[in-house]
Amino acid sequence: MNVLNKPLEIRTSPHLKSAVSTDQIMMNVVIALVPTTVFAIYAFGLAALLILSVTTISAVLTEHIYCRLNNKESTISDWSAVITGLLLGLTLPPALPLWMAALGGIASIAVVKLLFGGLGYNIFNPALGGRAILQAAFPVAITTWHPAFLADRFTNIPSSSLAWPFTTPAYDAVASATPLGNMKFNHIATDVTDMVMGLTSGSVGETSAALILLGGLYLVARNMMSWKIPVIIFLTVAVFSGIVHFFNPATPTPQFMLFSGGMMLGAVFMATDMVSSPVTEKGVIVYSIIIGIMVTVIRLWGGLPEGMMYAILMGNAVTPLLNRSLKSRVYGTGRKGGAK
Repeated sequence: MNVLNKPLEIRTSPHLKSAVSTDQIMMNVVIALVPTTVFAIYAFGLAALLILSVTTISAVLTEHIYCRLNNKESTISDWSAVITGLLLGLTLPPALPLWMAALGGIASIAVVKLLFGGLGYNIFNPALGGRAILQAAFPVAITTWHPAFLADRFTNIPSSSLAWPFTTPAYDAVASATPLGNMKFNHIATDVTDMVMGLTSGSVGETSAALILLGGLYLVARNMMSWKIPVIIFLTVAVFSGIVHFFNPATPTPQFMLFSGGMMLGAVFMATDMVSSPVTEKGVIVYSIIIGIMVTVIRLWGGLPEGMMYAILMGNAVTPLLNRSLKSRVYGTGRKGGAK
């Protein structure tokens, strides 16, 4: 057939597409989370294993049931629900009642993801949105911490994990406070090396900062994560907290701010969410600076010891505005978009 006789097809951008599919990217994120997940189970034992299993299963089942009820093909094979459940579990206290963890998994998918239209349309990171719902509904349980590295952690299940729904859980052992809580309320600093290696109590994913960074480097090497977002967040936190510490030595050092709490997990695996983070170059910079400033402000002057969750959710909220107002200039146009 003569080429000139073929119909001309006019399509919208993008005209160049990556050979890597969404499910391949998501599967690699799961792979990047494996070291952190394994160490979390090692640190907290069966309590962490149960939390991670319940949040992941509840998230996957919620998405599958939703698709079936709406006569749609199930989308659980794209791994996004698995990531949501896994990340949610990593942000929770290890001895949280399992029925609360299940509610968090359901809320992350049904409310934060599917209510906005599903994958690619959610405004907020689903895992953090689900945790925010749990924090509002169960503030005491979500801030009650379980000690790490207990001798019987692989043989005993915390009684609070098996608490009946809508009952007050009884805790077998309670950690005094996380490093952030000790610093904020007791003015007791935790050794930075312990936080880097994951030798402290806290949420399931507040384990080894080194392993979290290792997972992030894996994704960057596979070109599946923007390195700019975590790097700019870290620089913003280090500079801002360093200035404050210079004038007030009683405040935490930049090293403490970087390696404590959910800083590493949030900056590497949640702030970089492709759906809820900006797509423009300038937008990424402003978005990352906003998160870095907000987490520092909340930690230093807010009522809560941790602020990473709220900082990222605030960044997610302004992402649509950043995408519209900080567009990259099209080649050959002026500042206002007109031809030169």
